[in-house]
Amino acid sequence: MFVRSAAAAALDRKKGLFSAYDHERRAEQRRMKGWLEELKTDSTASLNRKLDDAIDSAWPGALPTAEFDRADGMRIPLGAAWQNREQARQWALETLEGRPALAVDGSQIVPTTDYSPPVGAVQIGWFFNDRCTAMDGDAAGRYEKDIAFEVLAPDELLDSGGDDGVFPNWRVNQERFIRECAKLCEFMERCAERPFERRPVCFLDGSLIISFAGQLRAGREHGYIQAVQELLACSERTRTPLVGYVDNTYSRDLVTLLARLHGLVAPAQINDAYLLRETLSSWGDRSPFWICARPDRLSDAGRADFYKQVCFCLARVSMENPPARLEIPRWLLESGRADEVVALVLAEAVVGSGYPYVLEAADVTAVIQQQDRQRFYRLYQDFLQEQGMAMTITRKQRSKQMRR
Repeated sequence: MFVRSAAAAALDRKKGLFSAYDHERRAEQRRMKGWLEELKTDSTASLNRKLDDAIDSAWPGALPTAEFDRADGMRIPLGAAWQNREQARQWALETLEGRPALAVDGSQIVPTTDYSPPVGAVQIGWFFNDRCTAMDGDAAGRYEKDIAFEVLAPDELLDSGGDDGVFPNWRVNQERFIRECAKLCEFMERCAERPFERRPVCFLDGSLIISFAGQLRAGREHGYIQAVQELLACSERTRTPLVGYVDNTYSRDLVTLLARLHGLVAPAQINDAYLLRETLSSWGDRSPFWICARPDRLSDAGRADFYKQVCFCLARVSMENPPARLEIPRWLLESGRADEVVALVLAEAVVGSGYPYVLEAADVTAVIQQQDRQRFYRLYQDFLQEQGMAMTITRKQRSKQMRR
């Protein structure tokens, strides 16, 4: 149970720490804003010269693209304005007409000591809105919404020599990521023969820059690296636009760049979205695209060359929240299609009331709710009984089931 008075007293005991954090963040913000104003007046050529002299010039956080000179003070406006919501929606529908979109998301059931034998599961959901069919006489267009469900058996979950016991979650989490990327590649290949305008914009719910994989025990990062490399290669081979969409981003690649230019370490309190929230003052504003050159454990180990095949920008998708991070393959930027793809992303966000509709639909399709988990475990119990195997459920879990 939650006791409000106890929680309030605990917060009150830590108010000094919260106050100190806020004071330090404000100080870092003032310093970073000053550095950002300097950067806004720079040029690509000048910035590259400074980076050549900077510490760790190979991985300074971000590298400029040709868009840096095009931007007006780190801001590229959408170039469209409306008086009301209806006008914005009309723009979005016109922008999306005949332009397919695909999103893939996933959910998982991780193994738990409450049930034995252990079992894990991964569910991948996708939503493919093939608006091209509307151009061929189908007024509504055709869409595909479906799931793929995969079970991981005990032998597939075992972790020899690990300190996770026999129930490691990482295998299930990794399998989900790999299958999400594979499903995107499947659709890219399926639509590869279409003209560019009729190939789907493919959304990955999350980042293509997998710094978290560098935090895993040695060897566990391989699956993540291979999945992203194959996804980027498939996008380039089929010339299909790919977008890694991060709605609530805490990335600090631009913050790292500014700090490196001044010979300092990037402050932990400031992230890129926080840094640019005032610069990107109007809906649809975005920063120029930057090449990702993030210093992390993967790049330090020489395992992240593919980072530099990813470009990112911050975009004002909602006025209520900080800018979102959009990532695209470098080939897409160099092909001159970046503005076109960003407009499609923003249009999806208008239809989705602040979050891309295609991603929202994939999330709803993929999610496994708590009641779904209980239904799965009942199905699992029936399956084991049919196989003549016993299922052990802890007393604690049985008690929870009875009380809830």
